Amino acid sequence: MDSVHYHGNVVADTAVARVREFNRDWTEVLGLLDRGLLETDYTLAESRMIFELAQRESWERLALRERLGMDDSFMTRVLRRLEEERLVESSQSKSDGRALDLRLTDPGRKAFELLNRRSSDQVTELLAPLTNDQVDVLLESMTIVSRLTRPGRATGRVEMRGLGPGDLGWVVQRHGALYWDEYGWDREFEALVARIVADYAADEDPERENAWIAELDGARAGCVFCCRRDEETAQLRILLVEPWARGHGIGRSLVDRCVEFARHSEYSKMVLWTNDVLVSARRIYEAVGFELVEEERHHSFGHDLVGQYWELEL
Repeated sequence: MDSVHYHGNVVADTAVARVREFNRDWTEVLGLLDRGLLETDYTLAESRMIFELAQRESWERLALRERLGMDDSFMTRVLRRLEEERLVESSQSKSDGRALDLRLTDPGRKAFELLNRRSSDQVTELLAPLTNDQVDVLLESMTIVSRLTRPGRATGRVEMRGLGPGDLGWVVQRHGALYWDEYGWDREFEALVARIVADYAADEDPERENAWIAELDGARAGCVFCCRRDEETAQLRILLVEPWARGHGIGRSLVDRCVEFARHSEYSKMVLWTNDVLVSARRIYEAVGFELVEEERHHSFGHDLVGQYWELEL
């Protein structure tokens, strides 16, 4: 059997096997299967609880259990052990007499400091042999893994920056892969994006053209380009937001940044070309003030589409 069905999708056995292999490798790298974590007497579960308790003055027991995702009986056993070691103490909640508040004792705080220091030292040692680029790749990959598997845990920390090394290739690659996955657009579309990016890089006018990369929690999550159409007209091009990063207002922020730059650069008008199937992008354009001025049917990227021309008076 080569695949299994899961939530309507087909998951290849090779993908399942690779995720399991990664899990085994990572537990070995961090020594999570050792009797005590980080050469201490505390198990992984105990150490995780100590860490979470250290983030606040106190935790309501149910809230902590939900945060940790622990079974109630298992959490009871972990807490009992930490209370026996006098690392954690509990008391009746002041806001709810039926609930218990948990907090670290002074020895518990010292245990956290030891675990925290050794954990930092371990990760520092892990990263030390890597180049700066390798560290960037690792951190970005970790963010994407976390956002794909636990989308509700994103902090929503969005940052905008200019283009850096490797970003032009990333823009082309992500457009090609994403539009194939979501719309079935063939390599003709990726080639179009590659030409746009190549023309921008070859003839960029820094005074009147610019491009931005949006990052969510430190990982590249979107992009947009402001290009010169003519002396009076700017063109918004190749807007993209990664599926795992949607819902944080990134698309609107990118468009706003592009429009703001065009106004500052003293263009009188901004235009863009899109297709009617790109509903989410069209909603952003409408919200910003773009107006639809023309539509045309065309066959591109392996599909029959309706192209749209939008304009915004600046």
